[in-house]
Amino acid sequence: MSASVSRRRRLVVAVIALATATGLAACDAADTLTGSEPDDSSSSSAPSTPAAPKVKLAAAQKTGLAIDQGLVFTAEQGTLRKLKVSSPDGPLEGQVGADGLSWTATGRLEPGTTYTATGLAERGDGSTQKVRATAATQELTLDQQTYPSVAPLQGETVGVGMPVIITFDVAVTDKAAFEKHMSVKSTPAQPGAWHWLSDQEVHWRPRTYWQAGTDVTVDVDVNSVPAGGGVYGQESRQVGFTVGDAVISKVNAQTHQMQTFINGALAKTTPITTGKAGFTTRSGVKVIMEKFRSRRMNSETIGIANDSAEGYDLDDVEYAMRVTYSGEFLHAAPWSVGSQGQANVSHGCTGMSTADAKWLYDRSKRGDVVEYTGTDRPMTLTNGYGDWNATFPDWKAGSALS
Repeated sequence: MSASVSRRRRLVVAVIALATATGLAACDAADTLTGSEPDDSSSSSAPSTPAAPKVKLAAAQKTGLAIDQGLVFTAEQGTLRKLKVSSPDGPLEGQVGADGLSWTATGRLEPGTTYTATGLAERGDGSTQKVRATAATQELTLDQQTYPSVAPLQGETVGVGMPVIITFDVAVTDKAAFEKHMSVKSTPAQPGAWHWLSDQEVHWRPRTYWQAGTDVTVDVDVNSVPAGGGVYGQESRQVGFTVGDAVISKVNAQTHQMQTFINGALAKTTPITTGKAGFTTRSGVKVIMEKFRSRRMNSETIGIANDSAEGYDLDDVEYAMRVTYSGEFLHAAPWSVGSQGQANVSHGCTGMSTADAKWLYDRSKRGDVVEYTGTDRPMTLTNGYGDWNATFPDWKAGSALS
């Protein structure tokens, strides 16, 4: 190679080096030096975005929750999209709030029960995750729960004077709370009202006697409802019954006669005897509570010693129909047939011949009405189904919501 060529090559290299050092080239170094590694200090890649924090779901109270306190599940670091709450007793109704931050139960809680919430929540970056949490209610003893017994029975056919009777095995002191959750509906509709006879017994009756043929539904929706004093309703009950024919008997203790009307028509007039002096039969409206084909009647049950002059112990009194708790019945009294229609010779019961008693017994049912007149001893509200011995305004005043 000649010396002049060698000098030209060195000049080109020098120019390239100078351009690189002074930045005078038309292209930047990266474009010029294809395939070279970029300098770390000039990198333009953005740092990665950290994931949104996970959503935490928790109950406002995890254990020992009072069943009337209410159950709330709350989400942190996100919003709830859907949530279901289940238990061994079945699903619990509730709803997610408008802000998506919490779920609140709308159904009532059961004692000693664990509730499990499962669902989906949305995180801050729009992604979703599954969520789960549990909460448990406090245990309740039987003394902290009250059970409602209902009369009439499911499917029973009763008389037009039959009240609805709810009996609680533990006292209810917050009667208004319970009454808000109890209803009586009938077809055809008939107005009526509740009346509390005690802390453990409440009756409902229509304004007037039921219409024959009425269908009635009783709804005692008191499960988990506070009864007061740390007591709660143990179970809800629903009972349906039918009102049969209107069988109404009218007893006159002065004339010693009983007239029986069936659906408004006089069906029979029966000679009877009622209570003698010292054992006066009560006047007022009574309702047949029980029927017995035969029943033992002992004077000691009404405070008369068997060995006294007025004592008695009869093994098989036939066709007996109870109308008071204190021991008044309508029944067959063959031993007093000579006085029936003539005089009052009983210890308070209404006696008639065996044939007449059978006739009435065969046509009677629980709830049939027996109206008594002719004595100065009044029937009381609580001596049997005495509901009809109060005017309706007075009856209605016995409601906790009146």
